[in-house]
Amino acid sequence: MYNASKDQLNNLIYSLEQIQEKFLRNYGVDDIFSNSKFYEIIMANELEHDAIPGHSGSRDARDNEGEYEYKHFKESSSNHSWTFNDYSETTIQSLEEVKAVIFAHIDDRYFPPKFDWYIKVDGPTCSKYLRNRTEDLLKRKPKGRENARKMINFSALQLENDLNLKKTIVQTTNKNGKYSADLQEITNISTTLEKLTNISQILTSNKIWEFLVSLDLNHIVLSEQSGHDAKDISGNYYEYKVSKNRSWNFQDISDNVLNKYTKEKTIILAVVDKQKMQVKEIYGANPNLVVKRLKEKLQEKTQRFKQHNRQLRRLQVSLSIGDLQRINATKLSK
Repeated sequence: MYNASKDQLNNLIYSLEQIQEKFLRNYGVDDIFSNSKFYEIIMANELEHDAIPGHSGSRDARDNEGEYEYKHFKESSSNHSWTFNDYSETTIQSLEEVKAVIFAHIDDRYFPPKFDWYIKVDGPTCSKYLRNRTEDLLKRKPKGRENARKMINFSALQLENDLNLKKTIVQTTNKNGKYSADLQEITNISTTLEKLTNISQILTSNKIWEFLVSLDLNHIVLSEQSGHDAKDISGNYYEYKVSKNRSWNFQDISDNVLNKYTKEKTIILAVVDKQKMQVKEIYGANPNLVVKRLKEKLQEKTQRFKQHNRQLRRLQVSLSIGDLQRINATKLSK
């Protein structure tokens, strides 16, 4: 259903896997195509930093002066600011220990994405600023209630005005950086993949993993604007959830999102080996039963939080291997 045979497409995926293996062997960094790691490597290359292994919860890069926290937003994003998903005391204090926080802008309208400007805030200053802004937010309660999600956004204008800082413009791409040759090779492969599949920005978000699953199911991955993840040759639509283990996360499950799920033919739950870039298992589940189970688990989670006098920060639950029978899931592949 793509403009190439499965063998051709799998050969390109194998080339990406070989690059990822080289990153692990040479730099100790793996799973470079998940979450924001790819953007972090682009940033580290420009700033002549060393990327640090790991994803959420770890520092992003280091040099001989210390470690750095990276925050970025993309030009294509509807939110042109940097988000702290957690402003707990632990987060605030941990920022004191970093050399600096890099607040970056990524122009992702083209590929490869360009890291074109940033604002650098030293760690202690950023920690103090986050504390002050958080205390102000809690006092003001701009929506008339406490911010249950414990999230806060910083804009470039706020950092410039409040901290008297200026943007640093990245004038030219660093073609002699530590990761330059690998990034160029990744760019060449992804460009070819995009032409053969019509999947734009295939290495952003979860597109590459959805693409791997679609090859096994003879589906076509759709653009984010379509409102669906994939469709089959008959025009049926599918929601994909891809995980590296048998636990599939459903975030921000509002009524609108749940209603959207019921319009899918099947909810696809896949397990992938992100290091080897291989699909391990695929299950198909009844959308109505998935929605019913998500509502049940959300209600159970809400009750648990109430019992412990805790606030539910996000409408987020996971389905696990133990839920498969309850949602009438059928193994489709592997």
